[in-house]
Amino acid sequence: MRDEIIRKMKETADDIFCHPELSMQETYSSRRLARFLESEGFEVSWGTAGFETAFTAEWGSGGPVIGFLAEYDALPGLGQVCVPEQKGTGGPGHGCGHNLLGSACAGAACALKDRMEEEGLAGTVRVYGCPAEEIVVGKIRMNEQGVFDDLSAAVTWHPFDRNRVSYDIWQAQDIKNYKFYGKAAHASKHPEMGRSALDAAELMNVGVNYLREHVADDVRMHYTYTNTDGPANIVPPYAETNYFIRSCKWERTLDASERVDNCARGAALMTGTRVEIERVTCNKEMKPNRTLAEVFYEEMESVPLPEYTEDEIRFAERITENAGLVRDRDKDAGMFSGLEPLEDEPVPLAIGTDVSDVSHTVPTVMLSAACMCRDTPLHHWAATAQAGMSIGQKGMLYAAECMYRGAYRLVKEPELIRKAWQEM
Repeated sequence: MRDEIIRKMKETADDIFCHPELSMQETYSSRRLARFLESEGFEVSWGTAGFETAFTAEWGSGGPVIGFLAEYDALPGLGQVCVPEQKGTGGPGHGCGHNLLGSACAGAACALKDRMEEEGLAGTVRVYGCPAEEIVVGKIRMNEQGVFDDLSAAVTWHPFDRNRVSYDIWQAQDIKNYKFYGKAAHASKHPEMGRSALDAAELMNVGVNYLREHVADDVRMHYTYTNTDGPANIVPPYAETNYFIRSCKWERTLDASERVDNCARGAALMTGTRVEIERVTCNKEMKPNRTLAEVFYEEMESVPLPEYTEDEIRFAERITENAGLVRDRDKDAGMFSGLEPLEDEPVPLAIGTDVSDVSHTVPTVMLSAACMCRDTPLHHWAATAQAGMSIGQKGMLYAAECMYRGAYRLVKEPELIRKAWQEM
């Protein structure tokens, strides 16, 4: 990989980190990433799938068509200075490392383009600028509109606290809002005239909590109140909850989701209120591809792991202590992960991503790279702090090199793509 690509990756990741933007608002971030790709000879078109902050960057022609899935949205309230103690900025921040994610995808695509030009290889390299991953929207709509239909393979990665092929079943998710409509009344003088939307919401939640005993072990149902107005002396005429319903199988998720709907309907009936059920978004579970997992794992084995300076190790030790990170390992295991072995069977994960829907359209592979010290949780200020400094960037460069080399194998050895499709 050229030094110039490495320099641009670092500068782009740092710039996006310093300009964090929430889902659907990634105007600066998306354009910053697109400028990187344009400077390396990619043609960029905007408005992919109707998103203002989505783009498609392309180089080459014909097949195979390799697509890199880039992300760049930040999380609310996770702004953090790059120091080993909590020092928030009060705004959004890259607590999931998407400043690194998109930059590495762009760098890998540029390196693959260089190699294909050098060897005169036919094919197309694409980078999809995908907005709104954190709210599970971007790739869902893009996939529904056929954006990925002509790909030979899709490649992406995610910052974590370890290095591995993500041979995982990311969860299927159904995300809904439940809106209860009642009737206001004076809570003391005329309570009989009121119909409490808040009572309905609470009874629904009670029903769901009893439902937990009667679902599969991997089903998760979690909620929050998003709106209930007025003082206690007015019967609440409106209440709203947001639910995430998840499992490792879409069919199981749908079954649980329908039963949660029935809890809402029953609560409305009990309280004389009305409920509206709004599906916010949904995604299927990840469909792992063994062929791609093995190819990319072989390349991860061949790429040297990052080496850390004494200052970086001290930073990791201090942030582990100050953040109270749970150590699930031996004290002698070190602050940073080596390359973990490829599992024999897919591993169920308790988190979800909109990449999963792409995996049902085209063979998809996801890598993980250590962009933070071991046991650092995502969506946490400690993850933000490391995503904005050299620790995060070292993981980003490692991921980019691994993705580039694996993707080159697919272009050079088209039988691997055929095998991946046969498996799918």
